[in-house]
Parts: sequence; C-alpha cells; structure tokens
Amino acid sequence: MDGRAWAMLLALSVLWGGSFFFFKILVASLPPFTVVLGRVGFAAVALNLWLLARRDYMPRNSRLWAAFAVMGLLNNVIPFSLIVFGEMRISSGLASILNATTPIFGVLAAHVFTTNEKLTRARVAGVLFGFAGVIVLAGPGAGIARSDLLALAALLAASLTYALAGIYGRRFKGIAPLKVATGQITASTIILAPLSLAIDHPWTLPVPGASVWLAFAGIAFISTALAYVLYFKILAVAGPTNLLLVTFLLPISAMTLGVLFLGESVSYRTMVGMVLIGAGLVAIDGRPLQTLTERSRLRRLRPNE
Repeated sequence: MDGRAWAMLLALSVLWGGSFFFFKILVASLPPFTVVLGRVGFAAVALNLWLLARRDYMPRNSRLWAAFAVMGLLNNVIPFSLIVFGEMRISSGLASILNATTPIFGVLAAHVFTTNEKLTRARVAGVLFGFAGVIVLAGPGAGIARSDLLALAALLAASLTYALAGIYGRRFKGIAPLKVATGQITASTIILAPLSLAIDHPWTLPVPGASVWLAFAGIAFISTALAYVLYFKILAVAGPTNLLLVTFLLPISAMTLGVLFLGESVSYRTMVGMVLIGAGLVAIDGRPLQTLTERSRLRRLRPNE
C-alpha cells in the first residue's frame, strides 16, 4: 500500500475505534436497543441521502431486500446490541480487543461453511493464539465478576456474528458495496424500530442532553456512515486483504480514546491478552511470516550469486 492508503487505513481504525467510545457514552444514558437504533437510523438517513444526491438509486428487488435484512441482522442488529450490552459492564478498550477476535472466528466459519478456505497450520496457530489471549483476558486469575463474564461472552458472540456476516455477505458480489452498506443499514433500522418501541419505550425517557446527541452524531455519521465510505475507498485502492489490517489498529485507537476521555485504565493482563490476539491475527494474515521467509531465502541465495 502507498502512503495515501495507509493514511486512510489509520483514519478508518480511529473512526471504528471511536464507535466503542461513543457506545460507552450512550449506554450511560439510554437503553440498548435505542442506542443501536440511533446509530443505524441516523446512518441510514445519511447514506440514503448520499445516494440520492448522486442520483444512484437503491434496487427494488424484494429478494435482495430480504438478503439485506439477513445481512443487517448479522452485521448490525445482533452484534451492535451485544456490544452495547457488553459495554454496559466492561471498558470500551477491552470491548475493542475482544472485537479483534472477529478474523479468528472468521477462519473457523470459513472452514465450516466454505469449500475453498479450509484451516491451514498457520490458521490453526492463529486460532490458538487468539483463544489464548481470550483466556488471559477472562480466564482464571483475571478477577472477572460473573456479570462481567456474561459481558465478555456477549462481545465474543458479536465477533462470531460478524464472522458469519462476512460469509453471508459474499452473495452480494456484483452489487455496488455502498448500496450493500445502505441496504443493510436501512433494513437494520426497520428491524430495530419496533424492538426499541416495544422494549425500551423511548417516549418515556428523559430528553437526552447535548453530550448524548453529540455521541449519536459521532457514532452514526462518523463511525458508521463516513467509515463505510472510507471502507469502500480502501477496498477499491488496496483490496480486501490489506483492509483486514484495520483489525490490528482498531483496539489501539479505542483504548487510547478510553484512557484519554473516559478515564479507563489498561492493565498488564489486558496488554498481554491483546498481544496474544494480535499474534493470532498475524498468523492468520500470513503476510508478515511470508515476508520474513522470503527475506531469509534471499539472504541465503546472495552468497551464491
């Protein structure tokens, strides 16, 4: 990747890392489904207006919209709700680290549900490193309360759901990615609206303060709508493999925001868990190991040239 692509990748990690920061602010004042509805609802308005301004209209195929609904459930409704539930009990930094296990669940899902992406030795090593990191974060001696363990499980379930969404999303090949994003976000809004009304009764809640509205604006317009636009630009110039590098960077930006603005602390155990999960991602990605192997091979060949 060139410098421009790296700059966009770093920016995307900050935008997505910011979503954990904004979630933490919102869950302190609003119930879960209302928080998630606000994120997808405002983002849906922004993305649909963006397409209308470009005179690029959404398809009207009912089967395609049914697929958007399934994608919305897997990629937005379920994981966002689980993340909100988890962040009601644990820090935004720890939530972002657990979210980084998505590629680990992704290789397991690909092994089960695809025929051409089976587990390799490197991927098995990556999975083992990843789960070792989770054990460090939540295993014996971590001092995690039972209610916090439930929150950790919710974050891991969100990562699994994201991984399943990655498998399901392959059926949208040939459709403009921005339309897929707009379709799934719009469908998620339609699904979440009655849930929020029936469960959270938002009309009975106090009128949110300025900080809540600013957090909604941040998570919807910056961490969702703008992030999707940037996501697809990186996809176009750098490809899907390079795009996965954002997984390495996201926890760093999320933890930095949590420490600076939310007063969160980062323990030694948390850092060890993050490093182990990062090692798992390196093994799954494969490129760093390939680069080292290639350099070693070239060094051995040079004396014989």
